[in-house]
Amino acid sequence: MHRTTLGILTASLLLLTPASRAAVPTPPVDPELRALLQQAVGDTHSFRDRFDAEVWLTDMSRRLAHRIPDQRLRVEILRHVHQEATRAGLLPELVLSVIEVESNFNPFAISSVGARGLMQVMPFWMKEIGRPGDSLFRVQTNLRYGCTILKYYLQRERGNLNLALRRYHGSLRDASYPLKVNQALKQRWHPQ
Repeated sequence: MHRTTLGILTASLLLLTPASRAAVPTPPVDPELRALLQQAVGDTHSFRDRFDAEVWLTDMSRRLAHRIPDQRLRVEILRHVHQEATRAGLLPELVLSVIEVESNFNPFAISSVGARGLMQVMPFWMKEIGRPGDSLFRVQTNLRYGCTILKYYLQRERGNLNLALRRYHGSLRDASYPLKVNQALKQRWHPQ
């Protein structure tokens, strides 16, 4: 009896080790995207002026209050969304829509394939750009990576948001993801 229990316990522990998990294939890395991510980690800027910041943050905070009750966290996320979206040349409202669909504003979300954080960024990117110590659970880091990747795909698809969103999601054949993002944008995040 004791030997059986020990065997079950040992087998259970082996199932929990990283080597026993199913390996998620790493897609081939685009060298241009790698270079853009390396450049992005050192670049910052945000709102044009204080009034612009107050209007946008107040409006978006009101819209996000039911999803993130903690006002400090809510404003921190919104401030970083605006900063990183603007830095990348994206509409902050588009980024909010992607976050809603990807993680429902959970900064600690982990997908079934290992994507992490608000924008569900794959962790292999940290190693690819030589920053293995970055945390994709850190709001600004996750947004910096995610916005850079989304902008790259938007440029690669010559401004075609539908195709860029499919690439971002890793599902070129699946039209449902861009529809969800566009629906969130139109219904909840579009500037009024």
